[in-house]
Amino acid sequence: MIDHDLFDVVVVGGGPSGATAAADLARKGRRVMLLDRAGRIKPCGGAIPPAAIEEFAIPNELLVTKVTCARMVAPSGRQVDMPIDGGFVGMVDREHFDEWLRARAALLGAKRVTGTFEHISRDSAGYAIVHYCAHGADADEKKARSVRTRLVIGADGASSKVARQEIDAAADANYVYAYHEIVASPSSGHASFDPARCDVYYQGPISPDFYGWVFPHGGTTSVGMGTAQKGFSIRHATSMLRERAGLADAATIRREGAPIPMKPLSRWDNGRDVLLAGDASGVVAPASGEGIYYAMLGGRLAADAAAKFLATNDATALAGARKNFMKAHGRVFWILGIMQRFWYSSDKRRERFVSICRDKDVQELTWQAYMHKKLVRAKPLSHIRIFFKDLAHLTGLVRP
Repeated sequence: MIDHDLFDVVVVGGGPSGATAAADLARKGRRVMLLDRAGRIKPCGGAIPPAAIEEFAIPNELLVTKVTCARMVAPSGRQVDMPIDGGFVGMVDREHFDEWLRARAALLGAKRVTGTFEHISRDSAGYAIVHYCAHGADADEKKARSVRTRLVIGADGASSKVARQEIDAAADANYVYAYHEIVASPSSGHASFDPARCDVYYQGPISPDFYGWVFPHGGTTSVGMGTAQKGFSIRHATSMLRERAGLADAATIRREGAPIPMKPLSRWDNGRDVLLAGDASGVVAPASGEGIYYAMLGGRLAADAAAKFLATNDATALAGARKNFMKAHGRVFWILGIMQRFWYSSDKRRERFVSICRDKDVQELTWQAYMHKKLVRAKPLSHIRIFFKDLAHLTGLVRP
């Protein structure tokens, strides 16, 4: 069945990136369809910095808790606390957070459709035809549908079907596989759990090339890890992490896993009528694995590029999404990529990395950059001190 109405944009994927793109375009008066499959929850620690809360108008009631400290755990078991001086990181549960974003897009005028993307074709007039399987109220009720549009925004995750069909650069994508278990948070007085602290485990048995996390979500907690190493037992590693965090006996509410991209794709558009956003374009920060803020920003930049394309019918405008993202954050991603490849390569280096995190200059600049999403340039003396401290750790002049 073909819907002969013409949409300006069909957004495939209703996570933070797709929902943001749909909301922004609907706010601009564009006719938008938001296609998302039901019941999908991405494995995610759920951290959103103040920059995301401010830029994307996230209401306080969506924050299930506010974290004021991060604890780094070294291979030896050494623990280093990194308190947030005078601030916090908001934590959200993706099950409810993503749905709120989709509902906001609908309130602004986007048409929500529940279904699974199949493929894209073109009609005789050159418009893109999005083919999908619509899901009815009955889980078994599925019908083939298609809709015409001037532009498709593919925000359907790291293993994006839109990207694989339309963007050649998607063939070169590399991934970390992330897995987590949502468990019931322990009651107050637990020996090793703090509901206002994120714990990060830099230990080879937990993850040989990334890290494990224990992130509180109020009544629940996300316990997970990531790795790019094939054959590594993620479930065994997560069980080990729960044991070390004192959460082995916590009730398990749900389990989720998904690939996470390791770097932005070299191209996000097909030069015609398709543009990628969010994980589909590869915008997850190396080393930290942070994705929500960058996904939402990617969705906003995709919406801006789409608006220019729709106003001018000039497909070169689509490249502006990647250009503007990399101009603002490409250097940060490059630095974080180097950090991940070097510091996460062995437990000996992880031990030194956690040791560096004890430094107050490192803590201050790290939190400022993370919270506000900008490289800190205003404190040259701090940067100089950090450079020489890092050099001392690398050369072994300082004990871990």
